[in-house]
Amino acid sequence: MPLRNGYSINSTHADGSEDDEPLIESDAVPPQCCSTRLNLAILMFFGFSVVYGLRVNLSVAMVAMVNDTDPQPAPNSSIYKTCPLPPGDGQHESHSIRGTLRLRAGCWALSSSATCAQQIPGGYLSGHYGGSIFLGLGVLCTAVLTLLTPLAAQLGSGWLFALRALEGFGEGVTFPAMMAMWARWAPPLERSRLMTLSGSGANFGAFLALPLTGFICQTLGWPAVFYICGGAGCLWALFWFLFVSDDPRTHRRISEEERDYIINSLGPQGTGHGWSVPILSMLLSVPLWAIIVTQMCSNWSYYTLLTSLPTYMNKIMHFDLKSYLGAWLFSTLSGVVADLLIERKVFSVTAVRKIFTLTGLLPGSACLVAVGYAGCSHILTVIFLTLTSTIGGVSASGVFINQIDIAPRYAGFLLGITNTFGTIPGVVAPIVTGYFTEDHTLAGWRKVFWVAAGINVGGALFYTIFGSGKIQPWALTEEERAEAEKKRSTVHLHMKYKGTAGTALKDL
Repeated sequence: MPLRNGYSINSTHADGSEDDEPLIESDAVPPQCCSTRLNLAILMFFGFSVVYGLRVNLSVAMVAMVNDTDPQPAPNSSIYKTCPLPPGDGQHESHSIRGTLRLRAGCWALSSSATCAQQIPGGYLSGHYGGSIFLGLGVLCTAVLTLLTPLAAQLGSGWLFALRALEGFGEGVTFPAMMAMWARWAPPLERSRLMTLSGSGANFGAFLALPLTGFICQTLGWPAVFYICGGAGCLWALFWFLFVSDDPRTHRRISEEERDYIINSLGPQGTGHGWSVPILSMLLSVPLWAIIVTQMCSNWSYYTLLTSLPTYMNKIMHFDLKSYLGAWLFSTLSGVVADLLIERKVFSVTAVRKIFTLTGLLPGSACLVAVGYAGCSHILTVIFLTLTSTIGGVSASGVFINQIDIAPRYAGFLLGITNTFGTIPGVVAPIVTGYFTEDHTLAGWRKVFWVAAGINVGGALFYTIFGSGKIQPWALTEEERAEAEKKRSTVHLHMKYKGTAGTALKDL
């Protein structure tokens, strides 16, 4: 593909150097403000806000659902309180046996929501056909099923479990579809900021849903939570299908300047992959396994907080968690800083991904351990939990977007693979948490936080040793392989000429 002056492509250097993306001259880059690629990132941001809001709302609303169905405590059903209740709270928080069983059924429903069997096929099909239809339908189907939650709850916990499992199938295609779209839309030097902006909607939606769900339950009743959230998802899908296209080449409203910039900066990697993918080479790829292991380790603490935090704050601290947006802000800002470091060649892509992964996971793990030793201090608990989530947002510019570095064309499929492994903690972590915290004591929760922190640290160290930001040989197109071979031949001839010339000079 011919290149215009000042543009760069995903190239493979003949000398095997670490930096695979040369600088782009600033006057050749169309501004991001009001650009089509920025509008796409904003739409994705709100889409993931909806998806993760839908995932979290049950974790708060199920408390109201239990109280609504069984408001009177049964005899001998009180739970020992480790920390004293704040003044004015009363003693009305005991649950009946029936209510406790329904609460546990709700937790199992949350675990089923994290099961994403559609991750790999969704990523594969998104990489082949384009991701817009899969991302849009994933959010829309999840939203429609959410509208049916009150009916499923009335029919019984089994129906609720089945419904949340179906929602998990819909949610499963969203992130692989996003990655497949950015493989065609994100210029190499803008990947971090565009992808962290769009993906940070997950943090925004999850943590905004915690206080809003409680407020809606108190004012409008718990069924309104699912009607409002489901309706928001349907409204988002309308805008998505109206304004989004799979590829800059087919977008109706993109400027010619921006379209040419994106296409030329991506080169052959900015197209979909064929029906066949190099499965064996992927399975033997150490950098890919570095992503898989690290993402599993990081997701352990994430799912522990996502599914169990409302229970911890209610059972142990008796404290309503206020909304905080630290993870959203830090993940978005980290994307800007990461791109700046790469663009100015301060660090290589590999170094940037490792630095941001370590920065996000190691201090966050320390704060997570500190939560268990905060005692009954409400203020310290919220501070450490906020720091855990906020600092963890930095890793969004590290391991969590590394798939598009090592294999841009297959990024959606790779994310499907890594996320499939990454959802395993979404099932196991709540079970482990329930085992350690059956008596709802601080000692049990301290074990939960130690386990999560230790797994986090192990994943960060594994990625530091084995991670990479270079395009892998198995991910290259035939055109790129031919170009790389041509460069190697040129370098070989040049070195041979220099050697011959040096010998001739010595003979003289």
